[in-house]
Amino acid sequence: MIEKYLWIAGTLPLLILGTLHLIYTFFSNKFSSTNKSLEEEMKISFPVITRKITMWKAWIGFNASHSIGAMFIGTVNLFIATFHFSILQNSIFYLLLNIVTILFYLWLAKKYWFSIPLIGVTISSCCFVTAGIIILVK
Repeated sequence: MIEKYLWIAGTLPLLILGTLHLIYTFFSNKFSSTNKSLEEEMKISFPVITRKITMWKAWIGFNASHSIGAMFIGTVNLFIATFHFSILQNSIFYLLLNIVTILFYLWLAKKYWFSIPLIGVTISSCCFVTAGIIILVK
């Protein structure tokens, strides 16, 4: 049953970091640039694809959707691990989909993010991969 608790533990950094990221996106200046002129330029610049949004609105939207994605993955996996663990045990597709997804997040964290999300995603990755190996070996 250790695999169940590892999977649950792996969801917690996703939930915590995703929630904090959403709070920081809408209720703080944590994702504002220290270069105020850059931020002002983002508010009047448009992406090539459309002039209907500014780069600033895109930045806020990407941060918000990123937050919700982490919260969604964490919540769905917490629910399944807690109440329907047999899905993880009996569906190699679902198990591997989650492992591939968290490993992609790990690659993103290593390449593009800073240390706190990297630590959190590393914890989630270790928990999911270890639980996955135990499930597959059984």
